[in-house]
Amino acid sequence: MEPNRAVQVSSLSKRDSVVSISIIGLLFFIFGFVTWINAILIPFFKIACELNHFQSYLVAFAFYIAYLVMSLPAGYLLKKVGFKKGMMFGFWAMCIGALLFVPAGLTRTYGIFLTGLFTLGIGLAILQTAANPYITILGAKERAAQRFSIMGICNKLAGIIAPLLFSAVVLHPTDSTLFKKIALLQGLEKAQALDALIQRVVLPYGVVAALLLVLGLFVRFSPLPEIDTDHESAEVLSTNAGKSSVLDFPYLVLGAFAIFFHVGSQVIAVDSIVNYATHHGMDFMEAKTFPSYTLTATIVGYLLGITFIPKVLSQLKALKICTVLGLVLSCCILLFSKQTVLFGHQTDISVWFIVLLGFANSMIWAGVWPLALDNLGRFIKTGASLLIMGLCGNAIMPLLYGYWADQHGLREAYWVLIPCYVYLIFYAFYGHKIKSWTTK
Repeated sequence: MEPNRAVQVSSLSKRDSVVSISIIGLLFFIFGFVTWINAILIPFFKIACELNHFQSYLVAFAFYIAYLVMSLPAGYLLKKVGFKKGMMFGFWAMCIGALLFVPAGLTRTYGIFLTGLFTLGIGLAILQTAANPYITILGAKERAAQRFSIMGICNKLAGIIAPLLFSAVVLHPTDSTLFKKIALLQGLEKAQALDALIQRVVLPYGVVAALLLVLGLFVRFSPLPEIDTDHESAEVLSTNAGKSSVLDFPYLVLGAFAIFFHVGSQVIAVDSIVNYATHHGMDFMEAKTFPSYTLTATIVGYLLGITFIPKVLSQLKALKICTVLGLVLSCCILLFSKQTVLFGHQTDISVWFIVLLGFANSMIWAGVWPLALDNLGRFIKTGASLLIMGLCGNAIMPLLYGYWADQHGLREAYWVLIPCYVYLIFYAFYGHKIKSWTTK
């Protein structure tokens, strides 16, 4: 196979498909590693840069707003240079973003950290725009949720490892005492302690930058095939006759909003749980493991999806179950409060409902993507860009959560989850069926 020549999916051998899925799985692992480390960065920056809840969630905003800015340009970039070169550029953008952590850490400048996170997000937007259509089209449509579940395991496994690795490299066993001591310090002594704390991120992110540079070259020269997405079958050509843009596909546009609310609710569950658990009296060094618990619950959902879809359960049915479960658990967070001991942790029972949201969120991404990209034909790259734009929900929803947490309390802030799951239920049961904006 010529490395730079676009090929039809149907012409790929089983070996080609397995190799392609394996390489994309590596990409999803990297997505997860860079993304879910925010769960530790948010409370870490909150202490080291002396931030309130709203300011600390600017970490998520700066990182994910890049998806809104870059997704459509990423689609055009991929059309021009192809998937593999586009992915290389994405990795190199991420490399620049990681490098910005070096001057940010040396000067304890929160604005430079946010710029670095924004640049990391730009690179990830390019990579996500390329990787997700690959998984959608590399195999039978009814098994797309299975493939996304495998990618999800790669993503969330990295999400479990990243905070733990960050904690092992950047945090020290005595930091609980240090954080309490810093709160009592003043003036120059406090500034010096905070400078020493934030400078711990400099070396790890320098290493990450070097790895991202190498990974860009790896993907560029890997055996990953260029897929021809412009060719349409006679059936798809007939269906899409007269359609001039992705906005002519209601189920795609509504799917982008579904992605917005899904990722927003998912990142709130992961990124807020450390602060929420410490709010209920848990030590920070104990609470830092809870994002990993939430992502483990998500992996359990993925494993069930791989096992039962489509033999026992259709991917649509799984989507419906997960959206309803998400709404039920969100209500439980708001309604139930009781100290409980589970897995050796004493905390409020609502913390465990947040952990279980990881399970509820597991099959939503995998369910929405195949429905939203169904029969797009030549519009698939731009359609994927539109869905990736929905990832800006990760930027906006945590800010809303942080604002409500400052104004009304951490538990009450979880009210922002209710409209998210209500909309997702709408899309799962009805929205994905809408093929035209006008009824005929």
